[in-house]
Amino acid sequence: MRYIAAHCNTLQHTATHCNTLHHTAAHCSTLSHTVTHCNTLQHTATHCNTLQHTAPHCNTLPYIATHCNTLQHTATHCSTRHHTVTHCHTLHHSATHCNTLQHNATYCNTLHNTVAHCNTLQRTATHGNILQHTATHSNIL
Repeated sequence: MRYIAAHCNTLQHTATHCNTLHHTAAHCSTLSHTVTHCNTLQHTATHCNTLQHTAPHCNTLPYIATHCNTLQHTATHCSTRHHTVTHCHTLHHSATHCNTLQHNATYCNTLHNTVAHCNTLQRTATHGNILQHTATHSNIL
């Protein structure tokens, strides 16, 4: 009997050990499942942090695009103004040239009028000299 009792104790001890192993295995499976879940959560958290970091960058991009569009609009406006200024300078040079030509033409007209006046005076003087010469000649006769 003693042998049977020892055997029963051994079986009971083995059964307890098996139950402990079974409980440990179940606990290990739970731990493994928990670790997997934790890894998933950590991966999700990392992804969320990346998205959170990316979100301000994405918000900044429209501002940069708007700023670039503003700069491009300003550059176009400046180019237009530059062309306008160049055109104005050309017109100014043309106007100066026209003013010079007009001044020269006025001067030439004045000279022409002076020459015509001098010619008239010379003809008058010549005519006066002829009359004086004729009168002197008549007086002599």
